[in-house]
Amino acid sequence: MGYKSDIQIAQECNKKRITEIAKIAGVDEKYLEQYGNYKAKIDYSMLKDMADKKDGKLILVTAINPTPAGEGKTTTTVGLADGLRKIGKNSVVALREPSLGPVFGVKGGAAGGGYAQVVPMEDINLHFTGDFHAIGAANNLLAAMLDNHIQQGNELGIDPRKITWKRAVDMNDRQLRNIVDGLGGKTNGVPREDGFEITVASEIMAVLCLASDIMDLKERLARIIVGYTYDDKPVTAGQLKAQGAMAALLKDALKPNLVQTLEGTPAFIHGGPFANIAHGCNSVTATKMAMKLGDYAVTEAGFGADLGAEKFLDIKCRMAGLTPSAVVVVATVRALKHHGGVAKADLNNENLVALEAGLPNLLQHVKNVTDVYKLPCVVAINAFPTDTKAELDLVEAKCKQLGVNVALSEVWAKGGEGGKALAQEVVRLCEEQNDFTFSYSDEMSIKEKLDAIATKIYHADGVQLVGNAVQQIKQLEALGVSHMPICMAKTQYSFSDDATKLGAPKGFTVTVRNLKICAGAGFIVALTGDILTMPGLPKVPAAEKIDVDENGVISGLF
Repeated sequence: MGYKSDIQIAQECNKKRITEIAKIAGVDEKYLEQYGNYKAKIDYSMLKDMADKKDGKLILVTAINPTPAGEGKTTTTVGLADGLRKIGKNSVVALREPSLGPVFGVKGGAAGGGYAQVVPMEDINLHFTGDFHAIGAANNLLAAMLDNHIQQGNELGIDPRKITWKRAVDMNDRQLRNIVDGLGGKTNGVPREDGFEITVASEIMAVLCLASDIMDLKERLARIIVGYTYDDKPVTAGQLKAQGAMAALLKDALKPNLVQTLEGTPAFIHGGPFANIAHGCNSVTATKMAMKLGDYAVTEAGFGADLGAEKFLDIKCRMAGLTPSAVVVVATVRALKHHGGVAKADLNNENLVALEAGLPNLLQHVKNVTDVYKLPCVVAINAFPTDTKAELDLVEAKCKQLGVNVALSEVWAKGGEGGKALAQEVVRLCEEQNDFTFSYSDEMSIKEKLDAIATKIYHADGVQLVGNAVQQIKQLEALGVSHMPICMAKTQYSFSDDATKLGAPKGFTVTVRNLKICAGAGFIVALTGDILTMPGLPKVPAAEKIDVDENGVISGLF
């Protein structure tokens, strides 16, 4: 049998109708809003109606710091959910929606891979049910109302030089990072410096993912700070009377999307904040629905555990009152060798010395989960044909020293069947008592929280505030928001804020250059290093390989 691409495997899958998937999940038809035959939205009223039903176990899938070799976190998440069903457990998966930016940029599709995918993968990777368009529209409505307010007399006294709200588009477009708009004379607006963020970095995305219902959504939208007055008072979306119209645009986007895995496991895919520049988790609503409908709800958080898992645990679990039952840390032998200094071209060759040098990256993530957050953990080694027994044995031996088991995950090649060993270990861990705790408390100061994340999770010497951050921390304390959690915007490639420092670096400080209040989301964003909220396209974008034929069949999405 020749090699099949992810999209070929997905297109050959015999999908069940979404009404059948809803039945498997236990969703009453009255909550189901169909988008064609294979997608549906679930009305959020279902959660209120199921309030008395016991929650299933919550399993978080995270990973080592990503490398060009690939880790397969989403693939493992999907395969684990299928594997749980293979061993007779009622599982439901909850994932984020992919952003169009990376789909057309470096990454390509993001719906799992091989025989552990969610379908319809083309829809999921492209427009899906229009959630991101609604989020972008709500974001840009607020921007338009803000600039219109200034144009129409500026009753609130907004200083155009102190506007913090940016426009948004769901595309990697570096050209839009810094722009000047409002040109063309008096009738065309007030000229000012402006910029765009990618939609997944918009605070609207975070608000949608953290809101519990439509009224909570509206209240959060009203609290969004868009800028400051000439005398440094914050200006909110509520003062611009924008929250009602924004909520109207987001009314349907707030409802989680139901799809399926290749093996017919129900899958919620909803929301998609990036984990390097936002909080990196799917919506609270979708996660809670998965927990109500499944005895095991399997979810993932973006990038390495220093970003996605930290934010899932310190922000999402704190705000939504969630307690995970187990954590899966995904790694590949190839990626660990990359952390040990091996070039991409040589990763297929056995190299125990490099593997040993790269293993501290995995071990540090594992220790953070078990020692800082006090959660049960298993390492999932996403299998590659080039892995040797000696390499796999070395990973297992090192993890055993930390009291953590290793499960070989063969879900890419075998689907749920290849995830049974991992599923069994996860079920075992879920029965253990855990003393889940956060890496910092609400009462700590902003600087203490920054230091806690940097020292406990990144294993840095601490945080250094530079440039605007020094003044901003005083401003935030004066606003009375010190109790809020921190959302670190940091490179995904390293524990540090320097993408070139692989493995488990020591003897570094994390540089925080900007602090931004997301009052609607309810957290403070700390921008470290040279992190950007609008990515650019690579020299050869994935978009160059994507095509559609005369029958409307898409190719090139992996």
